[in-house]
Amino acid sequence: MVSRSYSNLLELASGEAPSPSFRRMGQRIPRIMTVAGIMSDLDDEGSESVCSDPSSSSAQRDRIIIVANQLPIRVQRKTDGSKGWLFSWDENSLLLQLKDGLGDDEIEVIYVGFLKEEIHPNEQDEVSQILLESFKCVPTFVPPDMFTKYYHGFCKQQLWPLFHYMLPLSPDLGGRFNRLLWQAYVSVNKIFADRIMEVINPEDDFVWVHDYHLMVLPTFLRKRFNRVKLGFFLHSPFPSSEIYKTLPIREEILRALLNSDLIGFHTFDYARHFLSCCSRMLGISYESKRGYIGLEYYGRTVSIKILPVGIHMGQLQQVLSLPETEAKVAELVEQFNHQGRTLLLGVDDMDIFKGISLKLLAMEQLLLQHPEKQGKVVLVQIANPARGKGKDVEEVQEETNSTVKRINEVFGRPGYQPVVLIDKLLKFYERIAYYVVAECCLVTAVRDGMNLIPYEYIISRQGNEKLDKVLKLDSSTPKKSMLVVSEFIGCSPSLSGAIRVNPWNIDVVADAMDSALVMSEPEKQLRHEKHYRYVSTHDVGYWARSFLQDLERTCKDHIRRRCWGIGFGLSFRVVALDPNFRKLSMEHIVSAYKRTTTRAILLDYDGTLMPQNAIDKKPSFKTIEIIKTLCRDKNNMVFIVSARSRKTLADWFPTCEKLGIAAEHGYFLRMNQDEEWETCIPEVECCWKEIAEPVMQLYTETTDGSVIEDKETSMVWCYEDADPDFGSCQAKELLDHLESVLANEPVTVKSGQNIVEVKPQGVSKGLVAKRLLTAMQEKGMSPDFVLCIGDDRSDEDMFEVIMSSVSGPSMAPSAEVFACTVGRKPSKAKYYLDDTTEIVRLMQGLASVAEQMLPL
Repeated sequence: MVSRSYSNLLELASGEAPSPSFRRMGQRIPRIMTVAGIMSDLDDEGSESVCSDPSSSSAQRDRIIIVANQLPIRVQRKTDGSKGWLFSWDENSLLLQLKDGLGDDEIEVIYVGFLKEEIHPNEQDEVSQILLESFKCVPTFVPPDMFTKYYHGFCKQQLWPLFHYMLPLSPDLGGRFNRLLWQAYVSVNKIFADRIMEVINPEDDFVWVHDYHLMVLPTFLRKRFNRVKLGFFLHSPFPSSEIYKTLPIREEILRALLNSDLIGFHTFDYARHFLSCCSRMLGISYESKRGYIGLEYYGRTVSIKILPVGIHMGQLQQVLSLPETEAKVAELVEQFNHQGRTLLLGVDDMDIFKGISLKLLAMEQLLLQHPEKQGKVVLVQIANPARGKGKDVEEVQEETNSTVKRINEVFGRPGYQPVVLIDKLLKFYERIAYYVVAECCLVTAVRDGMNLIPYEYIISRQGNEKLDKVLKLDSSTPKKSMLVVSEFIGCSPSLSGAIRVNPWNIDVVADAMDSALVMSEPEKQLRHEKHYRYVSTHDVGYWARSFLQDLERTCKDHIRRRCWGIGFGLSFRVVALDPNFRKLSMEHIVSAYKRTTTRAILLDYDGTLMPQNAIDKKPSFKTIEIIKTLCRDKNNMVFIVSARSRKTLADWFPTCEKLGIAAEHGYFLRMNQDEEWETCIPEVECCWKEIAEPVMQLYTETTDGSVIEDKETSMVWCYEDADPDFGSCQAKELLDHLESVLANEPVTVKSGQNIVEVKPQGVSKGLVAKRLLTAMQEKGMSPDFVLCIGDDRSDEDMFEVIMSSVSGPSMAPSAEVFACTVGRKPSKAKYYLDDTTEIVRLMQGLASVAEQMLPL
């Protein structure tokens, strides 16, 4: 069943109202009406997002909607003279291959994406119907000019070069940012979202979005369904923060990706770069919990998945068994092996990042350095047609052709060409045949997301009995293969037996080619065996199942959370919180304040009454007046509970005579100005500082922007102004270092927000809350109103004590208790306020009420 709350959200790109009747899968789905114009990226449609009713979904097998730029469908016009199209599965599509790994009996798969051919608007309804009924595919249609701006413009000329580390330093080098192209990109992503909504059951279906073409799609889906179960996998590299931050719409894309539940990357490097960008540009840090990396984003945990994609073993082995493959292998054996020539193979797309010309130069260097290999070694370079187009592609083609021509003229002879360039699209079985015969495969891209060529080569070299006969190999002989791979491709970390090279270093690549040729047979066999074991067990099915298992794990708590959307356009995000966690309203607390007679108020300072990023940390005149007003009521006990020193706090609040102060997390405590300072725990010696101070000083000297705060009983190393990545790294090292050298001292070493702190054991803000409630009980004034506000981890101790004391002897029966944290985030508090401005406004409201209630 489809969620009842869903149909009113279906707003088409044309702005037409949705049909009141919704048609399920297997029935006719109306075509999305498109317009030639560009939609604004600040569209706030659907900002009043809805939480669907979980009771409205029925039991059915799992279903996943796979969304990508291109459907796994081959299209061709009918040739018999009749109108219409012929459709068939594209067996080489990764999207189709991952479906086989999931199992048809367990999971139903629906595809959403573009077709490879342009369909006239008059035919789009019919094509949609055929594809839906026959292939469970939902085609997306946009006007040709919009598609050009979206794909050839923004995707291929701006995102793709930047993600492969090419900066647009000049108009000819990469694509300068163009807002019209960006708006087309956003518009197409929105049309994809509209198309998905025609088939999604939001309570049950999983959505898996693929690659950089659809990076803002998660925002449009999350805007419509707060609890959508959404995964995203990036198949390209993710650049380092220094490269990525040059993108003018950098934050919009990051926030859109964070609207996913699970974000997948091929390698740790790509994930690390993404996490660094989130830290540097959004201030979001990540944690690793039980092996899973997660980012806390407005109460939601966004998980990070690191797993390279694999190949389809069944399909590859099937192609290896084809008679055509066998015949082609025999042809190549005759062409190369029988003439005493060793075949080196390169298979690349014709684009600027595949390093084809560098590979050719390395081949030239090999022949120069080793004249004995002339006439015996041949490099076959298969150059697939470029996916993009433009001046850079033309330059690569021209350079490749001229380099091949020069090498062949210098080193060639009758019947021998050292380089064979195949610049046409080969059939899959033909390519596999080259793999089977090649002694070594060279993949020397200067930057590539994954690149499955080495995997295909390894499986092809394993071969089968028929191919062994063609190659005149004994079936019992161990197989062998050699790989020379670039350090800058995604599959490199998983191929530990390959010769890894820097493709820019021609001499090193030439030496690697020579090593691959002269390496001993047993070592080649060992390397092949190691690679084959990995590739055969980490196939595309393993990758798909692993990703979906993690997506299911990440989304399992969706149904328990209260969700609502905030923000407009691409800054939209969903806040997901515990059902009992809600915003503290002024009316609610003022009403409770008026009803009660004895009140305890505990306030953190930094991050609560004062913003964390404030330059001047002293309290404002307004803040002091608010506190003085609350303190005038003899029935109120008001406390500032801070990590700051008692001298600092006493100097900042000299006129607040009735104010209680707890300094250094509560080690020092004073009930009011007339009383002496006391300690919450027995006094401790601070001789440990002699050990801790030199260690902290070392890290301060080596970490620019860090400082040491030396207090009476504690020491704090603060790296708020340091580089966030380096500061965090140094903080972890310092924490371990201090724990080691202070292991026998009566202190606790803890990390906090941009700090590492050493303080006496047993000290916590929770002790202050206990001390205050106990003191009030001893005076016969157990509070019937308790307000506790804080923003940090250390304040959670106060919240825990306050909440556990409800209905206990230290509080009046039916006491009104308000534990409130700053910001919408997981907390032991039951209430939240968004920021310090709201905190001060709330306190000002209470002060106004308190002033009205004071006797004249």
